[in-house]
Amino acid sequence: MSAVATRREAPRRSLVNTLSTPVILIVGLVIIALISQWRADVVFDRVVTVLFINLLLAVGLQIFMGNSGLGSFGQYAFVTIGAYSSIWFSLTPAQKRMALPDMPKTWWLYEQHQPFLIALLIAVAIGGLFGALIGVPLVRLRGASFTIATFALLIVVNRVALQWAELTRGARTVLGIPKYTDLNVALIGAAIVIVIAFAFKESTIGLKLRASREDEDAAASIGINAAWGRWVAWTLSAAISALGGALWAHFIQQFSPHNFYLRETFLIVAMLVIGGAGSVSGAAIGAVLVALGQEELRQVENWINVERTANSVVGNLIPFEVRGFADIVLAIAIILVLVWRPSGITQGREITINTFRRLLPGGRRIPQGEADPVLGKTS
Repeated sequence: MSAVATRREAPRRSLVNTLSTPVILIVGLVIIALISQWRADVVFDRVVTVLFINLLLAVGLQIFMGNSGLGSFGQYAFVTIGAYSSIWFSLTPAQKRMALPDMPKTWWLYEQHQPFLIALLIAVAIGGLFGALIGVPLVRLRGASFTIATFALLIVVNRVALQWAELTRGARTVLGIPKYTDLNVALIGAAIVIVIAFAFKESTIGLKLRASREDEDAAASIGINAAWGRWVAWTLSAAISALGGALWAHFIQQFSPHNFYLRETFLIVAMLVIGGAGSVSGAAIGAVLVALGQEELRQVENWINVERTANSVVGNLIPFEVRGFADIVLAIAIILVLVWRPSGITQGREITINTFRRLLPGGRRIPQGEADPVLGKTS
């Protein structure tokens, strides 16, 4: 092939390389799902289903945090809204009598009963609308002020949920929710969100938002409205978070507002920090590593406590009952990542075909920005 033909092919190959990211990530999730089905282990199947839902939430948060550069601790406010909104519309009146006994029978909402997919879309719309409204003032804040404001939002929504018994049953656990979410449904949801997140990142709004992330004043000087870009990303992230809440509610089947608070927020943020908030790949990889790692660490914790109970040699070396071992290790991992690799494992880069080419024997590590002779520019 002549040099001229190679240059003509470069843009097409570069596009293929770029678009390979969501395909690679989704194929990875499908492989994990197939492994789960092959193992035929109910516990592992449950772990993988929750993994996919958490991955959905991590990628949803990456849409905002990764592109805007602003930290947010308010995601679980929208997860809460999505979880409760979905049961308002998916439960029959008979089911509401048990799950939400304080809801007045005269309410229009009490008689609502929609198919699961419709209830899911309604929950997404409610979460997105709430995010859009609250985002109008929030996105004008910067830095620590924004982060603190999102944390305050989480507290407000959590306290309202604990008090509004007619809609949430208050601090009591909601029971009797039909199980509509399984491994396949969670996989489809995660795959759709990966495509949405990648499409937003490569869109004009996403590109402008990342430009304002690097230097907002310089971006404003060429006509980029940073507040508008942040609002769009925030609203989209809120809608996706509501989707995750709805899927989780119809998988776990019983929950209370206590299930949507600090520990859960910390877990999703940890996934982004470890994987790398700057890329969709980082959010996905971080979610897989943290979810599976937490499960393995919980098993280690159980083993240690069993050894202590049995007064074995190993058990006698531990002077106290181990509790929260997985969380401690996760916190240490976050510290180490922030110290040694502040941008996360992926360093803000996406996994592409190029990534695998470099791993092959004789593969050349191509410097950032240099034209790849086969696939165009590196990501």
